[in-house]
Amino acid sequence: MQLMATMRNAWRIKDIRHKLLFTLAMLLVYRLGSVVPVPGIDSEVVRDILGGGEGQGGAGLLGLFDLFAGGALSQFSIFAMGIFPYINASIIMQLLQAVIPKFEEWAKEGPEGRKKLMQFTRYGTVVLALIQSIGMSLAFRTAIDVPRAESAAYFMTLGVIILSLTAGTAFLMWLGEQITDKGIGNGISLIIFAGIVSRLPAMAIQAVNLVRVGEMNIFSLLLIVVLAVMVIAAMVYVTQGERRVPVQYAKRVVGRKMYGGASSHIPLKVNQSGVIPVIFATSLLMLPETIGQFWDSSIIKSIASFFTMGTWSGTILVSVLIVGFAYFYTAITVNPNDLADNMRKNGGFIPGIRPGRPTAGYIQRIMNRITLAGALFLAAIVALPYMLQGVVGIEIGIGGTSLLIVVGVALETMKQIESQMLMRHYKGFM
Repeated sequence: MQLMATMRNAWRIKDIRHKLLFTLAMLLVYRLGSVVPVPGIDSEVVRDILGGGEGQGGAGLLGLFDLFAGGALSQFSIFAMGIFPYINASIIMQLLQAVIPKFEEWAKEGPEGRKKLMQFTRYGTVVLALIQSIGMSLAFRTAIDVPRAESAAYFMTLGVIILSLTAGTAFLMWLGEQITDKGIGNGISLIIFAGIVSRLPAMAIQAVNLVRVGEMNIFSLLLIVVLAVMVIAAMVYVTQGERRVPVQYAKRVVGRKMYGGASSHIPLKVNQSGVIPVIFATSLLMLPETIGQFWDSSIIKSIASFFTMGTWSGTILVSVLIVGFAYFYTAITVNPNDLADNMRKNGGFIPGIRPGRPTAGYIQRIMNRITLAGALFLAAIVALPYMLQGVVGIEIGIGGTSLLIVVGVALETMKQIESQMLMRHYKGFM
């Protein structure tokens, strides 16, 4: 009820209403583009190659991408690659800031520096999209309508497919930036959110049909719904969870006035890395399974089955990878030495801890503990659908990765609406 009241209050504010309408219009453009087919491709052959959704044995990594793209890959539309090249380029740029001093300098320059980094990210997106479109076109070469014997027409069609996929990703990047600038929320995240949510009605209809034909009983369906609600509540709790490190600022006298003496805190998030470790880990683990789909070799298929999500070996491996990537990404995004240095420069200190290196070590120990808790939670969320699948005997169409993205984006968007409403003294939801 409070959520509905918040949305009604937001709708009454003219500029927020315009931003919401603009965001919905851009997402509608995205969904319309997801059904525009790439010329020269037989989508039926593509669907036969994919064969399933997230985490389902026949789909592998391509099925995960298809889920995030809202079914655009299975239809081989102009948005078949989704926004993944942009995400990869952004992550690469973020990692390069730790090893290239010039990028690190730009990151600290404020808006002008971020503008330069964003420009490099755009160039990297186009390059990665071109490389990925070439690989995808070759992977689905059996779906090209033109026979390979007609070499001139075949390569011309291949070139059109590559350019169409690259242009589609570039357009999605522009669309996401427009949503961020003129709409509500992070445009890139909302595009992924819209792609995942667009599959929910079809999954709900499929579940009802399974109950109707007797392949799944009503109690199994209710169990899935109850567990989904509990998992979403736990996701919200952990995503919002933070460890507040108290900070005290020393008093100082300037002239006849006294400054400082205030108390504050450093909010260290339990899940600092967000959904990035899950995407990295699942993508890496699904790679052998995806390769096994295109190679008719018993050795490769046996290796792929060892890495398959849902098996004991696959579950253990993905959990280890998630924990490793969580620590790795947290170490890049949070620098305890910088936090301790900035605190010392502003006259702040943690009660009972000496400034400088001891403060950095104290923050690092806290980050290690809360990162482990967050990483184990992510691993449990990813493994839960496969465990539930073994109990009810029905494949779960949407996995933990998708739920994490949906919940995270929804919370972030609500926070942005909340912040804009607070400036106008409206009571919000959060």
